[in-house]
Parts: sequence; C-alpha cells; structure tokens
Amino acid sequence: MFLRDQQRWIERARIIDIEGDLVTLRYETEEEDEVCSWEEMVRLESIGAVTQKLASVPRGNVEPLLTEDCPEAERIRNRFTDSNPD
Repeated sequence: MFLRDQQRWIERARIIDIEGDLVTLRYETEEEDEVCSWEEMVRLESIGAVTQKLASVPRGNVEPLLTEDCPEAERIRNRFTDSNPD
C-alpha cells in the first residue's frame, strides 16, 4: 500500500477495519535484531495505490509447473468446463 502524503510503501499490510474515511492497517517490519508489529490508521484519501502479488515465475532455465503439479485445493476452476449445462 502506498501512502501518498508520506511518500512511503507499507508492505504486506492487512486492512483490519474501515470506519468512515479511516482505514486501520496491520503490518510487520523487520529490523536487524527484531520484528515489529504495527497497527496504523490512515485516511482513505492518503492511499495512492494498493498492490497485491498475484504470481511469480523464476528466471532462467526452469521447467514451469503444470496444473497436474498443483495441489487440488489450490487449482483455479474454469467456470466453463466445471459447470453443468443443465
């Protein structure tokens, strides 16, 4: 999440609550010798962008995984082939 007014990114933030124009976020930061947990309230108008990593692919000569290699619970269903025509 990018905060425009502070010109900074908050990585891996979770939205805990939205009340009016206030958004409550929870996230962690890592320092050399400690991990800190934060809860922060920001105004909705301060949020410039929200990003979420959807997928990643390794670089180089790597054989990509196929659907058959993916656990059943993580497979994305095709709505056209998985639905009944009835």
